[in-house]
Amino acid sequence: MHFSHSGVDDMADNTCHFGINSMFADGGVKPGHGQDTTRLYFPVDQHQFDACIKRIYGDPGLRFVFTTRAPVPDILDGDGNPLYRGKPFEPGKDYLVREAKAGGGYVVATGEAVYRALDAVITLQEGGMNVGLVNKPTVNVVDAAMMKTLAAAPFVLVVEGWNVKTGLGSRFGSYLLQAGFRGRFNHLGTHVEGGGGLWQQMGHQGLDSAGIQAAIKSLL
Repeated sequence: MHFSHSGVDDMADNTCHFGINSMFADGGVKPGHGQDTTRLYFPVDQHQFDACIKRIYGDPGLRFVFTTRAPVPDILDGDGNPLYRGKPFEPGKDYLVREAKAGGGYVVATGEAVYRALDAVITLQEGGMNVGLVNKPTVNVVDAAMMKTLAAAPFVLVVEGWNVKTGLGSRFGSYLLQAGFRGRFNHLGTHVEGGGGLWQQMGHQGLDSAGIQAAIKSLL
C-alpha cells in the first residue's frame, strides 16, 4: 500500500489529515504461518525510495510505503554527494546521516523532516554543538544496533511530519526506556491547526530548521 500525501510538506490540503494516525497501520498482531511482521516505510529521498521499493516488493506480510506529495531534495553526505544513490536498502535499519562525537546527542527524523533536521544539525555542528542525525525510514521497527547508540546519548529529539500524539515520537520514548536510556527526550510533529498547507506549514508547526534547532537547544 502506497500513501502519496503523507506528512506535511507542500501539501495544499489545508488541515484535512493533520489528525490521521498513520501508525495505526501497525495496529494489528503479528501474522502467523511464517509471515513477516507489518512494516511501515517512509524513504527519505528519491534514491532511498527506489532502493526501498525494489527491496521490499516481494516480501511477505503487509508493507505500507509513505511519501510526500511534493518532491524532497537528496540527502547529501559531508562531501556534497547523494548519500543513498546506488545504495541498497535494508528493512528495519536506521541510517546515520551525521555522527555525533562521543557524548553527543541525536536527532531521529523520518520522511520530509529529515532534510530540515539535517540543515539544523549542520548549522549547530558548525557552531560547535555536539549533535548527530539518524534517518529512520522503517518507522515501526526498532533497530537494536542504533538503539544502543541512542540509549547512551545525553538527549534524543524525534522530528516527524506526523501527528505528535500518535506518530513515531509517541512510541520512541518507550523504545529508548526499554533500551536503558537515561537522558532527555522530546518529539516534534504536527500539533496545531493551520490553513493553506504549503511549505510555510513546516515553520508554523515548528518543524523547520529554526524550530528544530530551538528544540535541540532546549534539551541541553
